[in-house]
Amino acid sequence: MIKPSPTFGHNSVYIADGGAPALIRVITRRADEITGFGDARLWSETTRIDLRVAEVANPRPGNRIEIDGEAFLIQGEPVRDRERLVWTVDLRPA
Repeated sequence: MIKPSPTFGHNSVYIADGGAPALIRVITRRADEITGFGDARLWSETTRIDLRVAEVANPRPGNRIEIDGEAFLIQGEPVRDRERLVWTVDLRPA
């Protein structure tokens, strides 16, 4: 098993609905996002993370992730990368 780098990513806690907390490692991407809506362009802050499929096999909307003391809920359907090793997940504050 490959150990995560201590300088790459964040230690976090994943809590599935009705499940026990699990320590995981995530990579955060808190980029701004511009979304088109008709002729308007809306700006919003986003919190998106990558998590390893080996650590979280089936993340679901509504499951909780705590990162550096902040609580978030998964929103929308998680998306797996082409190699099926990493989930990309959108979060909202809990």
